[in-house]
Amino acid sequence: MKKYNSSLLAMALISVVGLTACGDGDDGKDGAPGDPGTPGTPGTPGLPAGSFTDTVNSAADFVLTLAPADIVVVGTEDFALKFTVTGKNSKGDAVPFVGLDKVALYVTNQTVNTTDTGAPMLWGNNALTNEFGSSMYCTPTGMATARGGAEVEACTLVEDTENPGTYTGSWVHDGNAPVVLAAGEPNSLYRVMIRSYNVVDSEGEGVADKLLSTPMDFNPSTGALAVSAKDIVSSAACIKCHTQMEGYAEGDVRIANIGAHHNYQKVENCIACHNPAYAGGQDDPEKGFNANFNAMIHTIHAGHHLADELTGDALEEFGEIGFPAELNECMTCHDGASGWNDNVYAEACQGCHMDVDFTTGENHLGIIPGSDAACSGCHGAGILSPVIAHNVGDRDKVAEKFVIDIQSAVIEASPTLDKSYLTVTSKVTMNGALVDATIYAAITDYMTNAGRGFLIGRLNPETGAVAHGYGSAGSFKMPFTGGVMSAGMLVNKTEFDTVDLVGPIYATAEVQLCSADDMIVECTANELAVANSAPVQYFNLSDSGATEVTARIADADRTTISEAKCNTCHGNLTHVKGSHGVTEFTQCMACHSENRGAVASYHPIVTFKTDEVDADGDAIWETVEGLTFANRDLVTVAHRFHSGNWDGTPAIYRDADGELHGYPAVQTNCSECHKDGAELFAADGGLTSGKRSVQISDTGFITPVAEACRSCHAHSGAAALAHFKSNGAYVEGDEGSIADLPVESCSTCHGEGKTYGIDKMHAGVAH
Repeated sequence: MKKYNSSLLAMALISVVGLTACGDGDDGKDGAPGDPGTPGTPGTPGLPAGSFTDTVNSAADFVLTLAPADIVVVGTEDFALKFTVTGKNSKGDAVPFVGLDKVALYVTNQTVNTTDTGAPMLWGNNALTNEFGSSMYCTPTGMATARGGAEVEACTLVEDTENPGTYTGSWVHDGNAPVVLAAGEPNSLYRVMIRSYNVVDSEGEGVADKLLSTPMDFNPSTGALAVSAKDIVSSAACIKCHTQMEGYAEGDVRIANIGAHHNYQKVENCIACHNPAYAGGQDDPEKGFNANFNAMIHTIHAGHHLADELTGDALEEFGEIGFPAELNECMTCHDGASGWNDNVYAEACQGCHMDVDFTTGENHLGIIPGSDAACSGCHGAGILSPVIAHNVGDRDKVAEKFVIDIQSAVIEASPTLDKSYLTVTSKVTMNGALVDATIYAAITDYMTNAGRGFLIGRLNPETGAVAHGYGSAGSFKMPFTGGVMSAGMLVNKTEFDTVDLVGPIYATAEVQLCSADDMIVECTANELAVANSAPVQYFNLSDSGATEVTARIADADRTTISEAKCNTCHGNLTHVKGSHGVTEFTQCMACHSENRGAVASYHPIVTFKTDEVDADGDAIWETVEGLTFANRDLVTVAHRFHSGNWDGTPAIYRDADGELHGYPAVQTNCSECHKDGAELFAADGGLTSGKRSVQISDTGFITPVAEACRSCHAHSGAAALAHFKSNGAYVEGDEGSIADLPVESCSTCHGEGKTYGIDKMHAGVAH
């Protein structure tokens, strides 16, 4: 007998009844309502909207906080970790960050060096010491995928559901966590930095910069924060050339533009890997450098100077790096403790002095030191100490040791038809004393270039703009030599066309001299070349009683750049200008104005480095087609050089893909050169300076905003030129015929504060 499922029979019966009911016409009445069901279990309340975030729009909005009491990194106690994270919500408020699923811990320690080789204090990496790697991951599963793809043990990361934004870590695998140094000294300084992964912005895209916590230095035995005695180079020193990341808390200085490893942002983080654990490599021709930070950082910044000695990776990676300041000025980078001068040891020295072989005494006067302990015998003090041997700070000491104080500039009659003398009287002092006739007669023995002299020229009486071009009419360059000296008063005179000797003029000088031991000295070899101090003076050749006209570039309200900005990275303007004894823009303007000169440009074309090499293995450079320049305006020249728009084989250049090499800052950060908060556009839409044109031929003028933009490689194409022209610009090939050109309409869209303002489009990496 078959057994049927009673449920199926019931369903069939209901179906039959239902079909029959459809044929009767009327529906039956509804039954009485049933009893209410039993209420379900209440769900867990969610977090109020806006009280948390799982995205951040910049790395600076992500703040991970760790306290010394919340981590175990030394001893036999089990590893433990606790930290909190906040992010900024849509209102810009700091709220708990939830959903973090991967971090990496970098733990280092600082110990006393008990040997007689190397630095007196040494960095060590806890994980490297435990032969685990440079860092330890933490994930919810306790396992992680390393960079190479291997599965590795990790600490277990747990988010506290009762306290959003709070995370703990523990080690569930055999032994203790690899960042715990079992035999470490608990009274030493330890440093912890945590990197976070897999964090996205509100659009679901990865955050551009690494998310790194502020390094925490502390003493595990006391639980107190500590200060490293070894930090003799600060991140603040690096940002003088490499740009500062914005948005971080005051005192949390971060470096914006370091290409290596996609930027670990702080010097304190670099030593997590670049420490004695990775020392060596300088004797391996395939590597060519010592990866320990103290040696490597010297080799990197001296790369261009050391190119002939570098090999392997060092040559490829560092050989083109030119240090923008003077290599002998150690305090450009060493702005912290004086350990760089007090602690002398071979490893750091050889980072620059790579041709010295301490095992043979080669290039060390044959001296073979038994150990680093012997170094201080010669270099611990006196003339061979680093600070004196490298002439650190000597330029500042002699900045006022040769002063040319121009007293007057007047016109005198000349026997030559249509000529007149421009007679300049100056008070000249050297080493604090008035220069006498005997010293002056031999002054070329003190000069690095006897051809450098006075820089004098006409100014526009209405605007103060330089009214002449390089070497053209209105430029009254005059030799410093050949004058008459009497008791410190020097008189120089030179003939010029009488018709040009009119109106307001500026007068300064560019004499460069040799110095040693804080004094101006006769040039022999290896002296420090220093500029004269020649404060710019103003005169009027037509009316000595007229209101003084000062140079436009000397007016702080009309000039958006400053010498101080240049000197932040370069140290000074003298060493970058060869034998020109210049320190001020009022000297630069004599050759670099918006007016056409005797030579339109010594660098009319632009070259780039191809991917090809010649038979000798040297790079092949090619010309950028259709890109030429025909002016020496300071704006054009400065923009061109620093954006790799130069000719020959320049220190700053573009490669075949258009990538910029050699410029240490963020290339779109205008405030590297322009004054903080400076507005480039005036109320009338023109430039703040009031400049209306740049002359490129005897009768041709182009508009200055377009030329400033064009001098950046990104805006030199045909499409950019068409855009410029459609917005009122005059460009090369379609010039205007007058100097007072109409104002371009660039500021309509690109003025500061506008949607496409230069301040927004050049911010960060948006450009």
